[in-house]
Amino acid sequence: MDYQQLAERLFPQIQLTPDDIEARYPARQLPEGAKVTRIAPSPTGFMHMGNLYGAIVDERLAHQSGGVFYLRIEDTDQKRLVEGGIDTILSVFHRFGLQFDEGATKEGDHGVYGPYQQSKRGEIYQTYVKALVAQGKAYPCFCTEEELNAMRSEQEARKEITGYYGSYARCRTLSMEEVEKRLDAGEPYVIRFRSEGSTERKVPFTDLIKGKLELTENDQDIVILKRDGLPTYHMAHVIDDYLMGTTHVVRGEEWLPTLPIHLQLFDALGFKRPKYAHTAQLMKMDGTSKRKLSKRKDPEFALDYYFETGVPIAGIIEYMMTLLNSNFEEWRLANPMADLDAFRFTTAKMSGSGSLFDLDKMHDVCKNVISRMSADEVYEQVSAWAAQYDPDFAAIWTANPTYAKQILSIGRGGKKPRKDITLWSDVKSYVSFFYDELFTPDFTQMPSAIPQETVRQILTDYSQQYRPEDDSSAWFERIKAMCPAYGFASEMKQYRQNPQDYAGHVGDLSMVLRVAVCGRSQAPDLYTVMQLLGQDTVRERLARAAQTISA
Repeated sequence: MDYQQLAERLFPQIQLTPDDIEARYPARQLPEGAKVTRIAPSPTGFMHMGNLYGAIVDERLAHQSGGVFYLRIEDTDQKRLVEGGIDTILSVFHRFGLQFDEGATKEGDHGVYGPYQQSKRGEIYQTYVKALVAQGKAYPCFCTEEELNAMRSEQEARKEITGYYGSYARCRTLSMEEVEKRLDAGEPYVIRFRSEGSTERKVPFTDLIKGKLELTENDQDIVILKRDGLPTYHMAHVIDDYLMGTTHVVRGEEWLPTLPIHLQLFDALGFKRPKYAHTAQLMKMDGTSKRKLSKRKDPEFALDYYFETGVPIAGIIEYMMTLLNSNFEEWRLANPMADLDAFRFTTAKMSGSGSLFDLDKMHDVCKNVISRMSADEVYEQVSAWAAQYDPDFAAIWTANPTYAKQILSIGRGGKKPRKDITLWSDVKSYVSFFYDELFTPDFTQMPSAIPQETVRQILTDYSQQYRPEDDSSAWFERIKAMCPAYGFASEMKQYRQNPQDYAGHVGDLSMVLRVAVCGRSQAPDLYTVMQLLGQDTVRERLARAAQTISA
């Protein structure tokens, strides 16, 4: 067969050559060792934790090596596209703070290696497919869906490997005359790659995460160009990664079975192979066994879940680092206040088996991350979350920013900062007693060992003695001085030595005041709380509690 003639017949509109295309994409001029990585999601409207997992690896590899991290939109599967899907991708990555050096943006392409949207690169792909046809490495296939289904059924009945290969590759041996006849008849077709592989051979390969592997060689004549003129993922990503200078491809281990196909295509096209890093799947405990995180079963798999529930982005990223590098937690313990960028990420510390995703542990990480933030930063983050997901609270919270930041400053900083906040959605409950509109006291949390009459007397007596001008020492001394009147020990040491001699202790008296003023037994430093609330509010709450308990 005259393959050049076939190529011209199939692609008369393509006048460019691969050399012409490659002239548009010169080699990147980067420092020695710099890595070029990409995240390449499909705009299906669903962004999940797996997308973020790989994106963090890509970003760290590129930016810690002085390289390039770019965004490419893989939208050649037109059936799966969702309206607004690209905007969703851009919005989600922006919210997670991923800084792309180039790629697709809402304003258009940023960078000289575009277009960064695959559906706009049709001429490029067809140029390379035409070249493969001209070399006898690809051919048109006219098999219908019905014929392919019948072939599959026959293979299954014979207990053979399913697919388009060997004697089952019926269009592989068509003569030029037969091809011409079918083209003249207007029969639809796809372009398949002519594989020279054999399942009897192994492909040795070293993965950056999984190490040395031996994979079965590909013998399938896969589709590389669909009937709509767009390539399959296999063909598109090989061409794009080469032209865009990608040095490292990070993707999920579910792609490992197709790696021999991709290596075969790189070789057939004469391209230098990039390095591959196949990340382990995210797993979770389901009873006593592990299973893969699921879109259907696990709401936490979707990234929208974290926005809606108010999980801090910085906490998510930090938790993901504990999954990605086995030495991260040890580093964080040694560097509790260090910026995340100071940690040297490496694929050598990534697990080759499934990483166990634990939402409770993520929440613990978030507590620590939030405790290290400034009051200003927490205020801004809470305000942004509430504006979108709890506008009524946002109106109360942002009415007096100075007051809100003073609340957040309680116990913040120092070697042992408070860790009351896990999620931005927790803040409303945490600060509710500071706002009359949100204050709903629970006086059942009063110390049960203290008679109600004594509680009422404590509240009445303290209301008369409270002096807002007292400093914290004088304030506490005033509380201790009240203790003997109720048979309480003024010092905890006294109570511990002879508990039978006392009806209670100074801590019990303080708890009565805490529940009255804060409406709960768990709250930040009471002196500071009272200073922020002010004298009028404190006295009103003391009176309200005494009256409620009397009733």
